[in-house]
Amino acid sequence: MSVDPQKEPVKALLQMLDLADGGGARTLEDIFVGQTITSMRNRVYGGQVLAQASMAAIRTVPEDRAIHSMHAYFLRPGDVNFPITFGVERVRDGRSFSARRIHAYQDGKTILSMIASFQARAGGLDHQDEIPQDVPDPETLPTLRDLLGSIDLPEARATAFERPFDMRYVTEPLFLPWRGTNEAYNAVWIKALAPLPDDPNIHRAALAYASDYTMLEPVLRRHGKSWVEPGLNVASLDHAMWWHRDARADEWILYVQASPSASSARGLGVGRMFTQDGMLIATTAQEGMMRLPEFHSE
Repeated sequence: MSVDPQKEPVKALLQMLDLADGGGARTLEDIFVGQTITSMRNRVYGGQVLAQASMAAIRTVPEDRAIHSMHAYFLRPGDVNFPITFGVERVRDGRSFSARRIHAYQDGKTILSMIASFQARAGGLDHQDEIPQDVPDPETLPTLRDLLGSIDLPEARATAFERPFDMRYVTEPLFLPWRGTNEAYNAVWIKALAPLPDDPNIHRAALAYASDYTMLEPVLRRHGKSWVEPGLNVASLDHAMWWHRDARADEWILYVQASPSASSARGLGVGRMFTQDGMLIATTAQEGMMRLPEFHSE
């Protein structure tokens, strides 16, 4: 039985990650089936498909091998009214690494294609970037419900009440017309709204889910744009993620993004995730199509 994503968004997230096994069907692929739990959106949120594809691949590798990277292409928008079928090809199992190719299907068409890599834990060289300094404590910043909860519009209510993550913006949010400094930088604190199971795979998949929320915002901010820009058309094209170290997605994580380039109606965002005590746990990258009316061809 589905839960109400507005009343219990974290339970909805966990239900989405709990894929069915496809009735044991297998050809060249292991088959899994995932559901979308939402009440106000027509398209499937990209982070959901990333997280579910990661979970499908995780289900096919030995327990001692953790997902450490994935590279995905968004090929078609997903429809929230239908389940998503995930086919996992076991490309390779080596002595310490495993590779999986995952396709997500709806109506016989591929909506996402991903390659994921897994590794058994190993010793080696160790260094990391430092966490940004002088960042406000998350508990001192407003929540999305504070910012958007009183706006009676479907998109605002979905953002305020359906997201399973508490999000606190360090930089000014882009939900209203932009009036700040045009810089290619974005920062937000995130954590799950309720405790998650102790399974590290759930936390890695949950971080993949959250990683898609704000990846293109530094592109918009650099050019003085916001999500309510008239005629703005944005679509994620691809997404990559590298998990460096274990962390819990139900504890505060600082997610900072920058944009090194935008050109030819495409913008690139690069992100880093840090625990509150400064450990770098993941790096992300995403390119998106970003079209504006003033650049439309005649």
